[in-house]
Amino acid sequence: MMRNPQNGRQLRPIDLARGHGLSTQAVRNYEEAGILPPADRTAHGYRTYTPLHARALDAFLALVPGHGHRTATSVMRAVNEGETDEALRLIDESHARLLDDRRTLQAVERALRDLPPAAGSDPGTAQGGPRGVFVGALAAELGIRPATLRKWERAGLVHPRRDPLTGYRVYDAADVRDARLVHQLRRGGHLLEQIAPLIAQVRAAGGLEPLEAVLGGWRDRLTVRGRAMLTGAAELEAYLRERG
Repeated sequence: MMRNPQNGRQLRPIDLARGHGLSTQAVRNYEEAGILPPADRTAHGYRTYTPLHARALDAFLALVPGHGHRTATSVMRAVNEGETDEALRLIDESHARLLDDRRTLQAVERALRDLPPAAGSDPGTAQGGPRGVFVGALAAELGIRPATLRKWERAGLVHPRRDPLTGYRVYDAADVRDARLVHQLRRGGHLLEQIAPLIAQVRAAGGLEPLEAVLGGWRDRLTVRGRAMLTGAAELEAYLRERG
């Protein structure tokens, strides 16, 4: 049973909006979305809120940075409908996604550490010199079948060119680098569809060394997200206590 804190002190929509840096329309939208519990109405039909609504808004705004707008909305709607277990399930799923992201980052970092040394200067080796390397040599170096490399090509993970004389696939240094990284991630149990965006990041970064900065930014974002989840949890718990 919901109880009003602070003796049910009434707040106007403008009070609630100003206290949270929002417009009154945003407050109304949040109420209509179920983020806030229903407001009471005056005899003239005006909305009146209480500190409980302010607490709900605190909780929602604190949940958004860690869980995203959609999940935060679903959590608050579930709480306001008395479905606390559903709200907690949604939060658990969000934490699980964060853990998956952390594990993916760690897998990429391990894969980069385990990569062989950079390509040498011998163009005839499987290191991928100026002339590149054929599919058989690269497959032998990685300990996989040529068919596996062709599968990776279909998935967009490597982009070998065709030798104009033989028509054979030829992998340049960037392709060799990407194939090695794919190989390490596959050994770590990652699916091709999970690996594809990571390889795209390697290419966008211009190689592995620039990718270190990308990974550092990725790690920082995960840290910010994790701490935001802690803040959101504290505010949601405060709201649950106020609801009684």
